[in-house]
Amino acid sequence: MKKAISDAFESIACIRKGFEGTGYICSQQIATTLYLAFQLDKPVLVEGPAGVGKTELAKASAAYLGLPLIRLQCYEGIDESKALYEWKYGKQLLYTQILKDRLNDILQGSGNLAESVSKLRQHDDIFFSPDFLEPRPLLRALQQEQGAVLLVDEVDKSYPEFEAFLLEVLSDYQVSVPEVGTIAAISKPFVFLTSKNAREMSEPLKRRCLHLYIPFPEPKMEREILRARVPDLSEALRSHLVAFINQVRKRDLKKLPSVSETIDWEGCLSFFTPLT
Repeated sequence: MKKAISDAFESIACIRKGFEGTGYICSQQIATTLYLAFQLDKPVLVEGPAGVGKTELAKASAAYLGLPLIRLQCYEGIDESKALYEWKYGKQLLYTQILKDRLNDILQGSGNLAESVSKLRQHDDIFFSPDFLEPRPLLRALQQEQGAVLLVDEVDKSYPEFEAFLLEVLSDYQVSVPEVGTIAAISKPFVFLTSKNAREMSEPLKRRCLHLYIPFPEPKMEREILRARVPDLSEALRSHLVAFINQVRKRDLKKLPSVSETIDWEGCLSFFTPLT
């Protein structure tokens, strides 16, 4: 993947310009973090308030690089079978039936019990093979020949045990399947992890990532974001909207208005011609 997309990460200025083409306004801080993450082959741990563009950053990266976005949505109780792989039990049952129907042919010519068992073991190895493996997001991201953008969304909602499981993927870009062995990435994915600080991430996870905090944008940048997303609104109304939102964010509210909500609000205003 690195060779294929090296031009896209040639410089910080190139990244900012490229992301702007996808409709994502990339700050100097964000572009610098992405540049370093690519050069160092490190995942990016993105934190910040809800609605500031953490998930959207991964989507924009996939669009900018022309790579598939593979998303793993975390939640309480998520485990390896949901994130990594599971066995195709229906296909295994069908294979068992076929093996049973052909048992006489397989054992034909066996002189004793040891030879019979040896022949059966050859088919047992096929039973637990990659042919019967159903890849989930983590494994699927490692199997992409041209690379992928892997988004581990809201990782802070998972249990610490699952976070520990992620360490092998994030440090070595490989996973271990007991019945098959170690499966290394064909092409290393570009990895994003997002967190809303529901709990503190462990030090081993933080060490493996570059940290990026996305705050609410300054008024100038928020106007640029709105201009990119809803270009039909007048500059005067856009400025009034951003000024009002920034005043609201200074208040002691349980839920501050996010950038995504500002975009939705501006989108609604754009339908009212007299206001533009």
